[in-house]
Amino acid sequence: MSRAAGRAGSGPVPGRFRAGRADPGAGSRRSGMSGGRRRDEPPHPQHHAVANGGAAGRGSVWGKALRSDSAWHDKDEFLDVIYWFRQIIAVILGIIWGVVPLKGFVGIAVFCLINAGVLYLYFSSFQQIDEEEYGGTWELTKEGFMTSFALFLVVWIIFYTAIHYD
Repeated sequence: MSRAAGRAGSGPVPGRFRAGRADPGAGSRRSGMSGGRRRDEPPHPQHHAVANGGAAGRGSVWGKALRSDSAWHDKDEFLDVIYWFRQIIAVILGIIWGVVPLKGFVGIAVFCLINAGVLYLYFSSFQQIDEEEYGGTWELTKEGFMTSFALFLVVWIIFYTAIHYD
């Protein structure tokens, strides 16, 4: 009895064809079966976001961010929104502080008050979320604060130096 005849009725041997196609018919049978299985499986949501550049995901997150009392099922999405709102506020206030020749501790203190205050009003009044789900008010208030503070300082210094330096 030949090896091929002995193997034909026994079915696939586990681990036998890992490195390549030892049996030309086995490879085509495997790809046909897995191809049919893939067509029946529902696509993963990540594939759609990657296929269209992720634009659908970004639009829906920012749409929820700008609507009052949105439902946030993914906590990380809401924390990302807070983070990026802080960065936007930092750039805007850095430009304003640089154009209006503000200096020293007063500029820093007013930035901290505005940045923390605006975001606190956003998540407590506008979005009306339960702060305890995110670790409390303090956790939400400090989310991304140091990064926005550094960005604010860089923008403030650049604009102030460019406009008011002799």
